[in-house]
Amino acid sequence: MRKEELLSILRDPEFQELAKNVTKVVTTFTIIMLVVYYSFILMLAYGKDFLSTPICSSCATTIGIIVGIGVIIFSWLLTGAYIWWANSNYDPTVRKLREKFRR
Repeated sequence: MRKEELLSILRDPEFQELAKNVTKVVTTFTIIMLVVYYSFILMLAYGKDFLSTPICSSCATTIGIIVGIGVIIFSWLLTGAYIWWANSNYDPTVRKLREKFRR
């Protein structure tokens, strides 16, 4: 690819909008995951009594295990949300841009 072709792609408003949307979505999802993860870590550090509470009087399973599994499931759901967004927004736009700039 020549330098002029690359510059025309980088200057294309549709490409710039795509790059802006990707940055917005990735930043949002990253912040959400960091908040959830570090909240769990802070709970481990400062809420040991709460997390070590059994979920019922005769159970060995604690609230901490349930919360930890919840963090893992939340990360799967967030990944699914990103895949849904990428399949419905990112991939069609990339295909459209490929056709537009194909020689």
